[in-house]
Amino acid sequence: MSPWHLSRRRLFGLAGAGAALAGAGAAAGYGLSGAPAADGVVAFRGEHQAGIVTPTQDRLHFVALDLTSTDRAAVADLLRRWTAAAERMTTGRETAEGGAIPANRYAAPADTGEALGLPAASLTLTFGVGPGFFDKLGIADRRPPRLAGLPRFQGDRLDPARSGGDLCIQACADDPQVAVHAVRNLVRDGFGVTEVRWSQLGFGRTSSTSTGQATPRNLFGFKDGTNNLKAEEPDLLAQHVWVGDEGPDWLRGGSYLVARRIRMHIETWDRSGLDEQEQIIGRDKGEGAPLTGTAEFDLADLTATGPSGPVIPDDSHIRLASAEANGGARMLRRGYNFVDGTDGRGHLDAGLFFVAFVRDPLTQYVPMQRRLARSDALSEYLEHNGSAVFAVPPGLAEGDDHWGRALLA
Repeated sequence: MSPWHLSRRRLFGLAGAGAALAGAGAAAGYGLSGAPAADGVVAFRGEHQAGIVTPTQDRLHFVALDLTSTDRAAVADLLRRWTAAAERMTTGRETAEGGAIPANRYAAPADTGEALGLPAASLTLTFGVGPGFFDKLGIADRRPPRLAGLPRFQGDRLDPARSGGDLCIQACADDPQVAVHAVRNLVRDGFGVTEVRWSQLGFGRTSSTSTGQATPRNLFGFKDGTNNLKAEEPDLLAQHVWVGDEGPDWLRGGSYLVARRIRMHIETWDRSGLDEQEQIIGRDKGEGAPLTGTAEFDLADLTATGPSGPVIPDDSHIRLASAEANGGARMLRRGYNFVDGTDGRGHLDAGLFFVAFVRDPLTQYVPMQRRLARSDALSEYLEHNGSAVFAVPPGLAEGDDHWGRALLA
């Protein structure tokens, strides 16, 4: 029988907890991309946290939390418990041995149980801290200068209930129930120390982070993230994604996560002509080629002109978001589509949950978004109503018991 068809408890319980954890990464033979092994397990430990350059999974559950305690020891203890539970869940196990069905039938189960019998499904759990984390714990001197709340951009309609946060957990998996189970159990374990500020479910990735993945489409029907950074480009990742010597010790090898909830006015978009849509994006809708090319990965010629002006319009999305228009700055995108019902007025509450990892949000993301907000023709069809930024520590080495050890030491 394939491991995919074994129950979680049988698959990992037979080998024993210690052996499973010690052997998972080595036996799988993970490359730089953090690709899952045949059993759908992504290595939990490594130089960088999983869920950044890992080939983007199909489902997302993202949660931002606020601290309800200023006790640094209590927060460190929670991070320790979160790390242990996360490592178990990413290998397809319960949060604790026998957690879903305890021997004592009168005790509350340590694991909520909805993922019993499901495989690991390439689950990754990525942890970050927001600006307020440092003030609440009395360690403001450890907050890196680049970790500041994003400015309000032209056209923003930000909802405070969908923005900010002291902590974040990004759960990505190829099974939505696996991702939801992971977040549900970590949130549950945080009771008394943290509380949920906001969360977002996502489906249908809107970018590829590996050359082995095809470019997906967003809810406007266009291929999205054609020129995204890839796991197979370590030099570019070192330049644009991973924090270097300019960061504090606890963040070197980590990154910054920018999250934006972008509602798409899809009913208005759907009434627009195909030519108008392609002029706004700067690519054809079928192949995804730039308007100056014939294939998706053809380089866009931003200097090309035609009878009526630039072939790729000055206010097109790909021109304004290009590295050429932003001083060479690039980012690693990991966004997802979302549809959260309707707005009560007959329109879908749907769009893009934008997630990007950058080395410096103030020089890579902020200038680009200001340019887009001011001049992008696509902005007419978008509404940014959620915003947050987090610092993502580096990965865990063997023996590290929680993500925040260096930060809280």
